[in-house]
Amino acid sequence: MSAENVTQSIITCPNCQHQKEETMPDDACMFFYTCENCGIKLRPQNGDCCVFCSYGSESCPPVQAKTMFQNRLSKKKAEG
Repeated sequence: MSAENVTQSIITCPNCQHQKEETMPDDACMFFYTCENCGIKLRPQNGDCCVFCSYGSESCPPVQAKTMFQNRLSKKKAEG
C-alpha cells in the first residue's frame, strides 16, 4: 500500500451494476449514495462505515489510514 490514501473509488450499484468513479471525502464517511442509473439509495452494509467500504473499489480514506497505522505497528512489533 502506498504512503498516501487513495481518493478515487468506483462505486458499483448492487441493484443495476452501474459503475461510477467518485471522489471520496478525506475526513468523513459517506453514509448515503444515490445511483444515477436506477435511483436506488445505497447505505453501508452491516459492519461497514460508509458506502465506499461496502460498494466501492477502494475503502474510504479514514479506513485506509487506520489500516496503514495498524500495518506500521505490526511491522514494528515484528522487528522487535
